[in-house]
Amino acid sequence: GGDDTRGWGPPFMTDENGDPTEESAYFLCTNRGKQSVCIDMKIDEGRAALLALVADCDVLIENFKVGGAARFGLDYPTLSAINPGLVYCSITGFGQTGPLRERPGYDFLVQAMGGLMSVTGQPDGAEGAGPQKVGVALTDIMTGLYATIGILAALSERERSGQGQHVDLALLDVTAATLANQATNYLVGGLNPTRLGNAHPNIVPYQSFVASDGHLIVAVGNDAQFRRYVEVLGCRELADDPRFITNRDRVHNRDALAPLLQVEMLKRGKDEWLALLETAGVPAGPINTVAEVFSEPQIQAREMQVNVPHPQNPGLQLVGNPIKLSRTPVEYRSAPPTLGQHTEDVLATLIPPKKRSPR
Repeated sequence: GGDDTRGWGPPFMTDENGDPTEESAYFLCTNRGKQSVCIDMKIDEGRAALLALVADCDVLIENFKVGGAARFGLDYPTLSAINPGLVYCSITGFGQTGPLRERPGYDFLVQAMGGLMSVTGQPDGAEGAGPQKVGVALTDIMTGLYATIGILAALSERERSGQGQHVDLALLDVTAATLANQATNYLVGGLNPTRLGNAHPNIVPYQSFVASDGHLIVAVGNDAQFRRYVEVLGCRELADDPRFITNRDRVHNRDALAPLLQVEMLKRGKDEWLALLETAGVPAGPINTVAEVFSEPQIQAREMQVNVPHPQNPGLQLVGNPIKLSRTPVEYRSAPPTLGQHTEDVLATLIPPKKRSPR
């Protein structure tokens, strides 16, 4: 029961004896610091309990299909009548309006429909060519972040007006927004973007290369960096070649430039290149595995792996919060909850719902 992601595994967390539990790693990645309350909204007692919670809360987030919350009397018009200051956020695949509003939406589906997969993957004609999804649920993650921004904006506005409002987030909208420069390349320049593998549509060279012992990336962001890069490679004449002098030139002539650079990159190992490029001030880096990421001294110094004790596993390791606040640092107060872990404690605090005055 509960959130579908509880069953999205393996892997599942093991308890302190090493035995598997019912808590999936997927669920654990997104539910730290929350309380789990089980309420049956189909019965009067359950709905009354939820309304009592709503009467005294600031924010409600729901991801029913469009119209689903209304069937339980939990839509924004109904709940805002109880609590006019309520900020009510709906997250759906396609939003509350438009011809697709009633369709269900998942990250993979919307990565495809929103154009993200059309610009991800190897180009036609290359080995392994074809559209690819991003390796994490990027659309889900970005929608959550946009929802946070929208909620905070609504809370800020409430300080002036005393009124809440409905925040409407759609996975498809967020994916279109996430296309960023690729979308604007089309809207401004009429260029329908295509897949470029690890290359960049607007900057060259900004891609992966193969060294004598593996892959690395080089991210040349301006003409000065390009000149330093080709000097390190031992082919400084390329910086004065009319085809490659400016970034605009290099973008137009990427198919001529990239093979020349690749020939040079094969002459040394990736660690040797990385050391030389760092000394020259040319942005470059390894392509790390996830295991290598969490053994990276920089990640460790930034406390991006943290111990969050769980009732079933006191040594539970999770990803740290990337937000570093100078005066009020992030605290990891509680592990992701087991299903219904806090039902009794939360429901014991409830009082009968009553109409709340605007703030």
